[in-house]
Amino acid sequence: MNNHIYMMPGLAASSLVFENIRLENPNYQLYRLDWIQPKKNESIKSYCLRLSKKIKHKQPILLGVSFGGIIIQELDKIVNAKKIVIVSSVKSHDEYPMVFKIARDYQLNNALPFGMFDNFIKFSLKLNINKLYKRIDLAERYLTERDEKYLEWAVWTLLNWRQDKFREDIIHIHGEKDKVFPIDNISNCIRIKGGRHEMIILRAKWFNENLVSLIEG
Repeated sequence: MNNHIYMMPGLAASSLVFENIRLENPNYQLYRLDWIQPKKNESIKSYCLRLSKKIKHKQPILLGVSFGGIIIQELDKIVNAKKIVIVSSVKSHDEYPMVFKIARDYQLNNALPFGMFDNFIKFSLKLNINKLYKRIDLAERYLTERDEKYLEWAVWTLLNWRQDKFREDIIHIHGEKDKVFPIDNISNCIRIKGGRHEMIILRAKWFNENLVSLIEG
């Protein structure tokens, strides 16, 4: 029986983040999802309902990175996934860092100039100060979803996501050096020593070697 793994990237990232994920097990097939354009003021439920049309198999395995980890948890409520795996993400809003809660409560996302996102990436690359990814060239290669309306929707949706209860069998893989979602706020996860927020790229070998056993275990 084939197992179909659908993988969702993080905020502003394309599915290229999974380009080095390769599973030798012939019983597992990988499918990469990409962001679709949100509608104005669209709820995460409505967005995921439209996104779910891209999932062509029953009882898929869903894997999501960062904000993509939140998206696949919402997708699971629609497609009834066989397993869900989140990487560098959160299982509930209680695992958010304090800065997220402050930004939400004071609606700081409304003050963000999303049209400057593309220029910021190019600027940070030039000055060698990009802090989101360990390697400076990663942002230009992987953070390609820079549409202003998408970014505005994604950030608002991320900050305002609410979930108290989550699947007990969720597989949560998290880096001990994650600066976006600090590990001190994370419970019940598989800790990756030295792992950073972008470890799906930088630690692809680890995922290739361990993902199947984690799913089957």
